[in-house]
Amino acid sequence: MKRISLILSIILLSAVTTTFAQATAKLKSTKTHIRFFSTTPAENIEANNFASVSTLSTATGESIFSVPMQSFEFEKALMQKHFNSGKFLDTKAFPTAKLKGKITNITEIDFSKDGIYQAKVTGDLTIKGKTNPINESATITVKGNTVSVSGKFNITLADYGITFVGGKPASNIARTVEVTVHSEYQQ
Repeated sequence: MKRISLILSIILLSAVTTTFAQATAKLKSTKTHIRFFSTTPAENIEANNFASVSTLSTATGESIFSVPMQSFEFEKALMQKHFNSGKFLDTKAFPTAKLKGKITNITEIDFSKDGIYQAKVTGDLTIKGKTNPINESATITVKGNTVSVSGKFNITLADYGITFVGGKPASNIARTVEVTVHSEYQQ
């Protein structure tokens, strides 16, 4: 009888420990892709960044994205030069953009069950030393041991102190750009 009680206790303890470990998991991604796109009558501008990293707490919904600004890659070298310049993003003075957010409906997402979940995200986005609140949606896909987070939103450049007063770049860049985020985490 003591042996059965001991075995049941070990099984129960293992189940509780496993559940607790899963509930407090902090996932990390080095497979975070940030893309921005703008369209103007002159030309479309697209840049991709594959050097970004992010973390996601499956228990609290807290998430942080760190984006090295000089890692954006453009089709044209001149676009990249303008992007990094002191007149636009000044990536030497402001090398990293950050998003510190939280999934506000984290209890509706089951990280232990395959599926597609809609997430509501609030937080603060900092670009070029300026921070603004965000309130966006994202899609979380759980498939096996992989968790993917995808989202798309628009930012107004002037809200982050990104402006051109004159010259050709001022007419070639949209005032609002579309930002797409995709991260993959292993559980």
